[in-house]
Amino acid sequence: MTTVEPGPPTRRDSGWTSAARGLRNGVANASRIAGAGLVRMGGAIAPVTGVVTPFGRIALASAAGALVLAGVLGWIEFLFLGATLLAAVVLACLTLFGRAQYRVEIGLEPARVVAGERAMGRMLVTNAAPRRSAPTRMELPVGAGVAEFRVPSLDPGGGREELFAVPTARRAVIPAGPALSVRGDQLGLLRRTVRWTEVIELFVHPVTARLQPSAAGLVRDLEGEVTPVVTDNDISFHALRAYEPGDPLRNVHWRTTARTGTLMVRQFEETRRSELVIVQSTDAAHYASDDEFELAVSITASLAVQVLQDGTTMHAVTDALRLRTATPTALLDDCARIEPVAGVHPSLRELARAQTSRLAAPSVVLLVAGSMLPVAEFRGVQRLFGADTRVLAFRAEHGARPGIRSAGLPVATVGRLDELPPIVRSVRG
Repeated sequence: MTTVEPGPPTRRDSGWTSAARGLRNGVANASRIAGAGLVRMGGAIAPVTGVVTPFGRIALASAAGALVLAGVLGWIEFLFLGATLLAAVVLACLTLFGRAQYRVEIGLEPARVVAGERAMGRMLVTNAAPRRSAPTRMELPVGAGVAEFRVPSLDPGGGREELFAVPTARRAVIPAGPALSVRGDQLGLLRRTVRWTEVIELFVHPVTARLQPSAAGLVRDLEGEVTPVVTDNDISFHALRAYEPGDPLRNVHWRTTARTGTLMVRQFEETRRSELVIVQSTDAAHYASDDEFELAVSITASLAVQVLQDGTTMHAVTDALRLRTATPTALLDDCARIEPVAGVHPSLRELARAQTSRLAAPSVVLLVAGSMLPVAEFRGVQRLFGADTRVLAFRAEHGARPGIRSAGLPVATVGRLDELPPIVRSVRG
């Protein structure tokens, strides 16, 4: 069998290839130009199309369909239906005209509460126009809901104050706002809103237990704890030794050097400032219920607040957050933001490794998790840190009897928040 090799392309073939390539490029350029034009057109007509509600789009589509059917089939009923729907949309357009000038202020009192406490909000609407305003409707999103207020006609400089309650049954950060004035028809075909304020937040802090001073931190040093590590530069004197090249001259003990005839330098015992780390797992798989998760957050907040009040350097971390520890208020604000997550870290050990890798070696590590986390995972975290680090675990188990099990690592079971103070005292001892 003879194989025929393809010959070089003819001039005619090259011409067809170039023409096809040019056609493709032309189509691509035309598509890009058309796409950019549609985008600009969409941006230009967005203020118009944006006022049409989903129900309004259904009404317009139904009107168009009814008029087409009336023209094709000659049915007067469809003509009447289409004309009625179009008339409703036209009349709805009349409700959109007009421009209000308001000053709107919203506030929350107080701005921070503990879960279960009462919180009230206030909205003040003032007519800033030189003429009397028309009645309007104001909407104020609060959390997952929307509060609606009817604002009557106001004289120039006149105001209307509205009060509203904010639900604070559970720990959360509840956004309030922005305040919107709404113009539209009663059927809900068209809707135009104007934004008057920014969003403000209400912090609903977790419930905390009051712990005894120094109980939460489980550390008792104020100016440093002496360790067995010997160093050449610290404040706790240990012993003298012979001078070695490179030793700083400021550590030379000249009196002993003069007596012995040999350069002698001081040695010191290393002192360490207490540093505590709280690690809370927020993986939803580690908790049997939402109440158990809230109990764990309250345990973390209670321990952290007392540690800060004791003046101990502290870091608090979760799967998704590194809590601020500058002040107890900032810490509780961040505790209000803690939410369950799923699969961020494969284990508690990996969580502790990832979130503490850039921190200084801690004196104490406190672990907080739920009842669905095996106790063996707590022990896995213990092996991350050196022998000088004390590791304690708190296991939230809603409704369980309190207790402390210790098999190389103290694991305290907390069934109710009011059981935390005696448990901390027991662990400390």
